[in-house]
Amino acid sequence: MDNLTVFTAKRIRTMDAGRPLAEAVAVADGKIVSVGTLETMRPWLDRCEYTIDDTFKDKVIFPGFIDPHTHFRMSGVFMGLTYIGPIDQQGPRGFNKGIATRDGVLDKLREADAALEDPDRPILAWGLDPAVQGGQLHRDELDSVSRTRPIWTVTYAPHVVVCNSPMLEVAGVDESTNVYGVERYPDGRLNGQFIERAATRIATRPVAKYLNEPGMGVEAIRALAKTAQQAGITATAEMIFGYLDFAAEWAEHKEAVLDPDFPLRMYLVPIEGRIRGAHGDKSPDFLLEMQQQNTDKLAFQGVKFVNDGSYPAMTLRLRAPGYLDGHEGHRGENPWEELVEVMLPYWKAGIQIHSHANGDETVEMTLNLLEELQRIHPRFDHRFTIEHYCISTPDQARRLKALGGLASVNNYFVHYRSLIHAEQGFGPDRAEATARLGSLEREGVVFALHSDFSLVLTPIHPLTAAWIAVNRVATDGSVQASGERIGVDRALRAITIDAAHILSRDHELGSIEVGKHADFAILEDDPYEVDPMAIKDVPIWGTVLGGKVFAADG
Repeated sequence: MDNLTVFTAKRIRTMDAGRPLAEAVAVADGKIVSVGTLETMRPWLDRCEYTIDDTFKDKVIFPGFIDPHTHFRMSGVFMGLTYIGPIDQQGPRGFNKGIATRDGVLDKLREADAALEDPDRPILAWGLDPAVQGGQLHRDELDSVSRTRPIWTVTYAPHVVVCNSPMLEVAGVDESTNVYGVERYPDGRLNGQFIERAATRIATRPVAKYLNEPGMGVEAIRALAKTAQQAGITATAEMIFGYLDFAAEWAEHKEAVLDPDFPLRMYLVPIEGRIRGAHGDKSPDFLLEMQQQNTDKLAFQGVKFVNDGSYPAMTLRLRAPGYLDGHEGHRGENPWEELVEVMLPYWKAGIQIHSHANGDETVEMTLNLLEELQRIHPRFDHRFTIEHYCISTPDQARRLKALGGLASVNNYFVHYRSLIHAEQGFGPDRAEATARLGSLEREGVVFALHSDFSLVLTPIHPLTAAWIAVNRVATDGSVQASGERIGVDRALRAITIDAAHILSRDHELGSIEVGKHADFAILEDDPYEVDPMAIKDVPIWGTVLGGKVFAADG
């Protein structure tokens, strides 16, 4: 070490329970050398050249925040499509105004049709929220916009695609098509809806070239990385890597992330169906080979299975009594009865499994699945993670602990969506108890908080996630399931060290400890010290990644 940089601060919160507070942190070659005070690190300072950096002397240094479940590439591309969502949305080509009504959505699509000169180019639209815009779109509605131009629309989360008749023809879908999730009207006619992966990939195949145009992916990754960095984030996981084109997305991520000015570390979690479609029985070997290309900044991490639908799209699977309107929701791409066989090769290869499960029926199936995997081939510290864990029961938290599993939870819905879904989706009981963090804490389950950004109608802002976890306040100010609140310390662990554990990176991320990456979130105040209702409002000055400073307004 030729030179140390010593960052001083008003306070350093290390998230190391044994040494929780400090005033200075010494950094060299992107790693932490010493944590404490200028006096305690004197043995290092006496032996090395050093520079004192007082930039943060009036600020609070935290470990860099970690969001372990994001979708920068896909959602960034979607943001450039015709926007038909209900909330105001920043897109790469400017600000998109939200659309309040169903008629407004159809009018927006008509405007898009009139603006396109090429008669063969499809309308690609994104952002519908069926819970507040009158339910899912359907074929006849889209045919009223155009009976000649193909129209492809996707909800905010890509769990539901809806097409008009010309798009069905382009996709090669007709009345003889018999695929799970290709939906029909009561009279048996195709209604244009494609729900969940087995169906949506059929509808998406003809438009993939428009979603993979040169430069789109790199632009999207860079733009959303800046949004994340402004929220204090220094690491994320791309949880649907390879959805459209594995090789192209790998090249895009290398170009974007390995740029020295890119402000994040990114962990890529491939979607299993895409890998198996390309590599069959050799899929685990392929993933292990790809891990040989890992760097400190860009790395492959585990494999993702999607086993039910979406919370905001109201396609997740519920146990009885189900949805208010009686529908059942949707399963994922793989038949549940085949999942043990499909997962077992990855499990035996030691690859971490991330299992998407939003509804309590799917959580129950997933726990049964994990139990069967353990029975066939016992593993310790496997870090099998249930992703989202939105609707669950206290007994499921106990089983998750007993089986050694983890949870990566989208708790933003408690504030932003629980009242909507109480009226439009699951009823008040389940909606109020969305994201049962208190139950997980009582059972001793390690969990993280994530945003799913930006394929859901919530922000990416870990301090907001922590604020919701502590207070559980809905948009009308009411408290949702008070017994599921958690304390400030546990909430902040869930966006730092416990999030690192979820990604099997707690040996190098998540706390300010000797030998770890020098990744910090720089705050203007201390979330431990402010009123719990003000945690989300703590200003973020910027971040440090591997010792390099990134101002939020830079």
